[in-house]
Amino acid sequence: MWTTGAEQVEQAVDECVGLLGEITDRDWEGTAAGRVTWSCRETAVHIAEDLIGYAGQLAGREPDAYTPFVMSLEEGAGNAGAVRVIRTMGALFAAAIRTTPRQVRAFHPYPFRDANREGFAAMGTAEVLLHTHDIAEGLGVAYEADSELCDFVLRRIFPQVQPGPTPWQTLLWATGRGELPGRAPVTKWRWNNNLVIGTERLTLEGVTPAVADDLATVGDGGCFEWLGGGPAEGTRVGAGLVFKQYEDGVHLPEWGMYVLVRREDDQALGAMGFHAVPDEAGRVEIGYDLVEAARGQGYATEALRALSAWALARDEVRTVVANVERDNAPSRGVLTRAGFTAVAEDTEQVTYELREPGER
Repeated sequence: MWTTGAEQVEQAVDECVGLLGEITDRDWEGTAAGRVTWSCRETAVHIAEDLIGYAGQLAGREPDAYTPFVMSLEEGAGNAGAVRVIRTMGALFAAAIRTTPRQVRAFHPYPFRDANREGFAAMGTAEVLLHTHDIAEGLGVAYEADSELCDFVLRRIFPQVQPGPTPWQTLLWATGRGELPGRAPVTKWRWNNNLVIGTERLTLEGVTPAVADDLATVGDGGCFEWLGGGPAEGTRVGAGLVFKQYEDGVHLPEWGMYVLVRREDDQALGAMGFHAVPDEAGRVEIGYDLVEAARGQGYATEALRALSAWALARDEVRTVVANVERDNAPSRGVLTRAGFTAVAEDTEQVTYELREPGER
């Protein structure tokens, strides 16, 4: 069953509080937390700060910056007090996730300056898991995060990371805290929330591996409400290809799939995306699919213009390519209205191209 992420935050916090609550008699202040530069005490406070900070972003619908406030523990609050604060901040964050509408996005810098509630939930869950690990490592206590929690995080904010032998080992490696056979050590990393592109009537929402897997296995992509009751078959096939790329370690999320969502009623109308990353010649192929009830209203043309313009603005792209069946007149019309030109054809299909300004 799909989740907003509130349950994952609560579970991660429960694990953290359960572990740390058993070792409050240790010297947190004088002990370094694993590989980070903070003490165990500072790291525990940081967990609480992250939880309430993310809650503030969602609750305040902050569009451009972090909410300008700080959290601090009362003077004299011991380690047990820090654990209580983590538990409370986690509860507030989970409540903020549950009360935030699906389409809301709030400011976060990585990598596109915003995230939705699931992105924030994944980031918060990761902060709790990883820093619990750091504290446990510093104090010499055994800790292993729940595999399903790690998988929740990886499929939402580490879409470029190929799954490894176990989700926990993969998450530790992806954040510079461990090793994986056959993979180079990670020295720099950051979250990767999904890209969203807006048009006059639509929002093109980048598909995470979690959404792709759900769409490919007869789900609705999470919490999307589809016009007509569900996505078209082409969307399911495309989602399956996206998830296969993720499993193979060749998925670059911006060059994947986008769900087209109508802003006036938050209904999903179809999907559009790239077949693969741009090739050495700067060519990238695009495809699209609309549910039947959304056709004939200009949505595909509107989305195609926006996504093609986004691609052509990238240094690695000079030409956007689309192949369409010869007898698919509606789709050929979409391409023509979006500015594409037919450049080749055979007995089965016609190839269209849209080039960057100045290209021939």
